[in-house]
Amino acid sequence: MDLGVDIKSILEEIEKVSSLSDLYQLKVKYLGKKGIISQLNKNLKDIESDKRAEFGKKIHELRVLFENSYDEKEKALKEIERKQKLASEKIDITLPGFPINYGSIHPITKVYNEIVDIFTAMGFEVATGPEIESDFYNFEALNIPKAHPARDMQDTFYISEEVLLRTHTSPVQIRTMLEQKPPVKIIAPGKVYRCDSDVTHTPMFHQVEGLLVDEKVTFGDLKGTLTLFIKRLFGDDVPVRFRPSFFPFTEPSAEVDMGCVICNSKGCRVCKNTGWLEILGCGMVHPNVFKSVGYDSQKYRGYAFGMGIERITMLKFGINDLRLFFENNMKFLSQF
Repeated sequence: MDLGVDIKSILEEIEKVSSLSDLYQLKVKYLGKKGIISQLNKNLKDIESDKRAEFGKKIHELRVLFENSYDEKEKALKEIERKQKLASEKIDITLPGFPINYGSIHPITKVYNEIVDIFTAMGFEVATGPEIESDFYNFEALNIPKAHPARDMQDTFYISEEVLLRTHTSPVQIRTMLEQKPPVKIIAPGKVYRCDSDVTHTPMFHQVEGLLVDEKVTFGDLKGTLTLFIKRLFGDDVPVRFRPSFFPFTEPSAEVDMGCVICNSKGCRVCKNTGWLEILGCGMVHPNVFKSVGYDSQKYRGYAFGMGIERITMLKFGINDLRLFFENNMKFLSQF
């Protein structure tokens, strides 16, 4: 009995297919709900009863033949597709890799760490404190009462009448002395805030302040410590000098200058042709400060010093505008 279907042409049709999507369309054509082979099954009811079994057997053989040919073709096409995908995704390991951009330590952080390392090597401990301070710790305990003109020099950010953003890290010294009896030997690095902004000032900057309190401490100890610090930071050949100055929390007080690193102390625009650059302030702790923390000023003496890290960084790297540190310009930062 003839099914009315050319088996050879079906097999040839399967063989000619070159993609999985076309192969699937062929499956729909023959085995879909309205497909040719499916339609033959539906027509079984119209076949004479004595010939129906033979007709059904031939339909089944046709279906099996189609499905076997289909599966083989599908397997072959999938293998071709897999090889094409592998070929397109292949990585040539001999090609150079993508460039990796390494980060670097910010110049201020670099100098910050170097300063801390120098002082800790001398036996100083690192102390920290809050950046939001009370008027007592920031001014009163440091011999700067309410009407003192030194308050005008601070350009303070006030949160309330008694609460402010610290203008220096000296409050850490007060907190340490209130919690610890002598001897005390600390540095207090950290952020400080003042309402000022130009090429040499920013509203937020970094300071390192130091404090040593013990018996028989002299101004000579202070000079030796700071001279050693400057020479370790800038080199043994840098000259250092101390000039009389005034700070309300130290007496006597001094400014410390170093030989200009730009012109090698010969005189230039940066040092105003003096050959010297101011680098920090210092002095012997004022007796009133000891009184605020309950120290016996007859028994103990101490020295304190403070410096701006941004200024030292500018001198160390020859940078003339403080704002460059905070603009996040990658061309600038990548130099360090």
